[in-house]
Amino acid sequence: MDVWSVIGWGGSALVVLSLLQTRILRLRGLNLIGCIILVAFNAMVGVWPMVGMNAVLAVINVVHLWRLLRHRHDEAEYQVLQVNAGDAYLGFVLERHRKDISRFNPGFTSGTSPYAFLVQHGDRTVGVVLAHDAGAGQAQIDLDYVVPKYRDFTPGEFVYRRSDVFTEQGFRQVIAPPRMRDSTPYLRNLGFERDGDDLVLKL
Repeated sequence: MDVWSVIGWGGSALVVLSLLQTRILRLRGLNLIGCIILVAFNAMVGVWPMVGMNAVLAVINVVHLWRLLRHRHDEAEYQVLQVNAGDAYLGFVLERHRKDISRFNPGFTSGTSPYAFLVQHGDRTVGVVLAHDAGAGQAQIDLDYVVPKYRDFTPGEFVYRRSDVFTEQGFRQVIAPPRMRDSTPYLRNLGFERDGDDLVLKL
């Protein structure tokens, strides 16, 4: 098998792999790379209809990536809704994603967090943040969960950016969950700072 055949098969494999992704940003990125490789391959072997098709798909991916990244941290695109801890819809979301939540949050049990927030992107629920009162004006985060499709967008940040959802409850600080203490790039970008063994956000 010559080099160009390897390149062609590699590009095709990337396109197929992209369609297996649950994260939309990763899907678009891999698909774009695959399309660019296939444009080069098909141009080399002279299959011009395939060049045209993959070129158009590459442009479509670029446009979608630009839109996704442009609004990645746009507060106008996301809404934070506070709900009751016993809310039926909250229970449905937690149960629907129970296995995924357990995978990233071993030991988490629902029903123990009186403060509950849903992160909405349009009419889609893309994240859940649960917390309880740790005393001394501190809110302890019990769960910061994002559905797989939006995991590259960290929508939980909008709960922390909209600090009024915590200050309205009388909290002055937010403590990151223990499992996220090593997620310093994400948390530090939100303003969390090391305080002993904890990462704390001052509101």
